[in-house]
Amino acid sequence: MRNEPAVSAVICFLDAERFLREAIHSVWAQTFTDWELLLVDDGSTDGGRAIALEMLAQCPDRMRLLEHPGRDNRGISASRNLALQAARGRYVAFLDADDVWLPEKLERQVALLEAHPEVAWTYGPSQRWYGWTGNPADARRDMWYPTYVPGGTIVSPPDLLTLFLQSGGAAVPGICSLLVRREDALAVGGFDDRFRSIFEDQVFYSRMCLHHAVLVTDDQTTRYRQHGTSCCDSAMLRGDYDPFLPNAGRRRYLHWLRDLVRELRCEDAALWKALRRELRPYGHPLVSWPWSHLPRWWARSKRVLKELLRRALPAPLLGWCKARLHRRAYVPPTGWVRFGDLRRREPMSRNYGFDRGLPVDRLYIERFLAEHAADVRGRTLEAGDDGYSRRFGGERVERCEVLSPQPDMPGATVIADLARAEHLPADAFDCVVLTQTLQFIYDLPAAVRTLHRILKPGGILLATVPGMSQVGDYQWNWCWGFTPHSARLLFASVFQDSALKVEAHGNVLAATAFLYGIAAEELRPEELEHHDPSYPILITVRAVKEVAGVVGGADACEVAA
Repeated sequence: MRNEPAVSAVICFLDAERFLREAIHSVWAQTFTDWELLLVDDGSTDGGRAIALEMLAQCPDRMRLLEHPGRDNRGISASRNLALQAARGRYVAFLDADDVWLPEKLERQVALLEAHPEVAWTYGPSQRWYGWTGNPADARRDMWYPTYVPGGTIVSPPDLLTLFLQSGGAAVPGICSLLVRREDALAVGGFDDRFRSIFEDQVFYSRMCLHHAVLVTDDQTTRYRQHGTSCCDSAMLRGDYDPFLPNAGRRRYLHWLRDLVRELRCEDAALWKALRRELRPYGHPLVSWPWSHLPRWWARSKRVLKELLRRALPAPLLGWCKARLHRRAYVPPTGWVRFGDLRRREPMSRNYGFDRGLPVDRLYIERFLAEHAADVRGRTLEAGDDGYSRRFGGERVERCEVLSPQPDMPGATVIADLARAEHLPADAFDCVVLTQTLQFIYDLPAAVRTLHRILKPGGILLATVPGMSQVGDYQWNWCWGFTPHSARLLFASVFQDSALKVEAHGNVLAATAFLYGIAAEELRPEELEHHDPSYPILITVRAVKEVAGVVGGADACEVAA
């Protein structure tokens, strides 16, 4: 069993006694429980340290209190770097002492990074949280700030940094919505200690964006508390920051970023164009004068225009205009969703869509098998019939066996329940094709052990299991539904990690169509090809049985969506 936790949660605090306890409780309330919590005291002079010690005493095995030598105040960047060095988890999540996580934050984001080994970090939208006061008027101001990236998108470097600059910082996420692989955060240098308060997060994002891909989701898991003593408000009072006008803090960050991009010899044209545009207000006074005043005029004009449009346009039309302006999908306001033919309690088909065409999950199954057709060879075993083995294996299949737990099933050559199949010979099959079968087996670990045992060394298992699905007429013997994370854990208990590839297929539209029994032919190709890890219809597994003396191989462990 692994002693290190999966996630190291980090809360840095400085004179934060007012909200610290609530932030800690939001970590304790996570549905994902494999975490440690690092509290970093950045030289607090109020009761924050006493609260930290009190909470630490309640959970000493999972919490640690860190501080700088002499209990110095060294700034938020140095404090987070201290936590990065001390963390034991393979993932790190930061939480400001005045913010909170919603309970499923870690569970969702850990699953995403497990499913996407090619990305180093993930984040989603944060709520601008005014309603923490309990005042209904404040609660009406709560809003989820958009990411400006479609949910489920993997952004390659340095495209996300370009978007941050093009948006003038509007697309920059809150640090509390982030989950990052610790080794990747350390590899880019973590945070820059010279940025003690503001723009320290954008410094870190810039380093990550220039080196690593990121998965942007639409999971709403973080609340960013709005109050007059926050870091940004304090910087505004000092004159270091302004959300609309050129300011000293942004000048310092942009000059730092320009030096970093030069140092890395990044030649991305779009990035340099956006960076030069953002630097205009900070050049020579004769050149920068109009750029330093235009934001003020534009901000005032926008406020007046927004108020006029809010009063003149109906809510749905106003929402549609905003969506078009920001180039994002229009989401109808509450009460304005048009369900059309989907406003019904009966599906279009209770037979998964077979009576209308090819079911959506079958399309994904056949694409998976076509992708790995070369694996279907030699002596194969397939559940139910040999249709897929013959279709995708062709002449490579020397002998095809058909598995069934029922002896009277036509065409069956191997009679066995995979959970109790000690009579099946070991090392017998070059390939096992197992589509939509495991959900009917209650003892899944025993079934997976059988599959591993009956494969020859180097043999390949091609399996599919359902995610979101109707159960049809199988409601009395359908035992399980799956996620990419649960499928990976199940097969990794027997197969080597380096020999596993787990993928999720589907999106919210495809899942809705599948649940209604709408066939794949009734959707456009681009609607089926987009995969959103939050809505898996089908999970596919390719597992290779290890060969004695060989570890790993060309097919590295992969969980993707």
